[in-house]
Amino acid sequence: MTTVLVPLAQGCEELEAITITDLLVRAGIKVTTAGLDESPVVAARGTKIIPDTQIQKVQNLQFDMVVLPGGMPGSDHLRDNAIIQDILKKHAHADKYVAAICAAPKALAQAGLLENKVATSYSGVLESLALKNTQVKNTAIEVDGKIITSRSVGTAMDFSLKLIELLEGIEKRSEIEKSLAR
Repeated sequence: MTTVLVPLAQGCEELEAITITDLLVRAGIKVTTAGLDESPVVAARGTKIIPDTQIQKVQNLQFDMVVLPGGMPGSDHLRDNAIIQDILKKHAHADKYVAAICAAPKALAQAGLLENKVATSYSGVLESLALKNTQVKNTAIEVDGKIITSRSVGTAMDFSLKLIELLEGIEKRSEIEKSLAR
């Protein structure tokens, strides 16, 4: 079974976190949500989310993909968390997928994973970092090798469907996409 880790930081974007988790589960993917601390996650707009586990308990596990929801200040917490940074680097070096949406690509940049890559993010986020060897685009989704980035909360559904396609194939993506339109 395909496995995905979705770290949930205090102040994450709830629509992104829930959309990613929901669609991947619909595709039959085993999703593990992990909080950065012991408390329920209070998302950017006050929604409380109870993660499956804590990040320390899964930091040495290998997943097929790690997906970072954006939102503020959640993206800063992901960027500044040593365990998250270690997980991102380990998965990238193991040739696993690493994905981030909205402001969360800043955590990928902090880990050095956007070096010589094409990426997108919420308007101004990556541009403000003045990354010398990253081509920043104003597109909905960018896939550069095993690094996937997406623009904003408005792209969360398409981003999640792209993740399904990458992990499970175009047929599974089409099946999930059709089931959402009924």
